[in-house]
Amino acid sequence: MAPSGSKLVVYAALAGNLAIAVTKLAAALYTGSGAMFTEAVHSFVDTGNQGLLLYGMRRAARPADDSHNFGHGLELYFWSFVVALLIFTLGGAYAVYEGVEKLKHPEPMEAPWINVGVIALSAVFEGLSFRTARREMRARFAQVSLWTAVTRSKDPSTFAIILEDGAALIGLGLALAGVVASGFLGWPQADGVASVAIGLLLVATAGILFRETRSLLTGESASPRLIEQARSILAADQRVVRIERMRSLQLGPGTVLLAVTLDLAPDLTGDELRRATADLRTAIRHGLPGVAHLYVQLPVREHEGRAAVRHTG
Repeated sequence: MAPSGSKLVVYAALAGNLAIAVTKLAAALYTGSGAMFTEAVHSFVDTGNQGLLLYGMRRAARPADDSHNFGHGLELYFWSFVVALLIFTLGGAYAVYEGVEKLKHPEPMEAPWINVGVIALSAVFEGLSFRTARREMRARFAQVSLWTAVTRSKDPSTFAIILEDGAALIGLGLALAGVVASGFLGWPQADGVASVAIGLLLVATAGILFRETRSLLTGESASPRLIEQARSILAADQRVVRIERMRSLQLGPGTVLLAVTLDLAPDLTGDELRRATADLRTAIRHGLPGVAHLYVQLPVREHEGRAAVRHTG
């Protein structure tokens, strides 16, 4: 079975980062570049992160059971939060530490041209991975900017790769500046400065990922677009007099729980009310396949002697 779009993005990033990490590490050990070593650590962390995302995707795909009645989709958000934590600690904090050490004990860089070549090759692989993730994001959010798409996306397996690869490309530019200034212009402290800058970049990236995954992990609602589409589908039924309340919960990248309170036409009998709610449920399911759990409730109207009708699924 071919991998889905999100899995393809993660696989592409994992393969590219692993090859880049090994190459960067070899270059760093040969030339003694702190910035290049920081970049190697960054790439190894990214490789591990993609492994965690794949693991999270596999765990999230498990069916619902007695202990998780709505499925395991939220588990992907947990592992994405772990990814952010690793970027912050193993990536950002370590890079800053390494950079400070290089500033305290600057050393001349040997064969800087090797680092330049590795950076150029890494930029190609990172660019290809970033392009794959960007295409997947554009397929879902064609009408908005990439940044807006990242903040709106409910799929961390895609927006985490966008953030990681974007930070990696900027980090390569910082590493190149450090290598040029240290290896070719005779300013050895530049290597440490570049490492600190890369570390701060990773800390900022981790902060953005923390914010996005925390919101999803703690019960974020479905996208405004989905809510409006659901509202339009319900309002199109002539038996619907008013939509009193609509609440939602994002249970995973493609799974939504939707709870709706409706006021239907007052002349409907009990059987007609049940038929109406069943029809509305079918319309939502057909129009919005991502709504895996739908709850429709009708308010009690005492003056008409009608009991509330609840339809779930």
